[in-house]
Amino acid sequence: MQYIGELISIGVAFSWTATALLSEFGSKRMGNLTLNLIRMVITLCFSFILFWFTGGSPLPAHGSTQAYLWMMLSGVVGYVIGDFCLFQCYLIIGSKFGQLFMTLAPITAAITAWITLGQEIRPQAMIAMIVTLTGIAISVLGRGEGHKLSLKLPLAGVLFAIGAAICQGVGLVLSKIGMNHYEASLTSDMAEWLLPFHANFFRCIAGTIGFTLLMACREGFAPLHKGVRDRKGMIAAVATTIFGPFVGVGASLLAVQYTAAGIASTLMALTPIIIILPAWWLFKQPITAKSILGALISVIGVSLFFLL
Repeated sequence: MQYIGELISIGVAFSWTATALLSEFGSKRMGNLTLNLIRMVITLCFSFILFWFTGGSPLPAHGSTQAYLWMMLSGVVGYVIGDFCLFQCYLIIGSKFGQLFMTLAPITAAITAWITLGQEIRPQAMIAMIVTLTGIAISVLGRGEGHKLSLKLPLAGVLFAIGAAICQGVGLVLSKIGMNHYEASLTSDMAEWLLPFHANFFRCIAGTIGFTLLMACREGFAPLHKGVRDRKGMIAAVATTIFGPFVGVGASLLAVQYTAAGIASTLMALTPIIIILPAWWLFKQPITAKSILGALISVIGVSLFFLL
């Protein structure tokens, strides 16, 4: 039991790997918007069940209007824009490269926290940022005509991946602000591990509304009707919801109770390495020495970001 926190952190990395792979599979079967909307609805249903068993009511604890607005804004940025970009990049460049670009999220979160919360960015963090960017560059850049560096991946997929990482980092800070207001406005005591699940409920409300509007404007609801009848797609949607918002988030909160946050965050950031082999097996995404080296360097960069 000495390393229980570290073991849980590694388990979270595998959980998020499963989420990425299942999301790529589900997106290819059902479409980006359909999968995201179904995930939001399933998450809300799971939340009702969780709240009922832990508090005797299917509704989340009452908080302030200010807290609701911050958390719903986080949902718009993190879920509606961020997950739309993430799942779209999965369709274009695959989950392996998508997760590699997600190592930029801690950098974005640090910069956003510096702008909005006044948190200091230490000089050592700049080294970590450079190392992370170097790892990504090694993986996605290659020699083109005239021995000039060129992008090996479709530009649209790269832009969606960068957008997803930025939105995840910004959404994380917005969620933190919202949870601070939410916790301060609660009129009754709540177990600390439950707070993110209650906060996430309001983020999912914003996500459900946002994806519904996007679907109505872009392609109508015919793909949704088809998607809910797709047995394999629905299994993927349920599984990615469980491994993501529930098992992933819950276990990550548990991990930091048993080990240092820096160690837990570093181990949970191993997803870009873990995903290489299953992405090759499931989606025939090639494994190259450069992609492995780039993923290793990016994870080292994330590790430095938390540990220095």
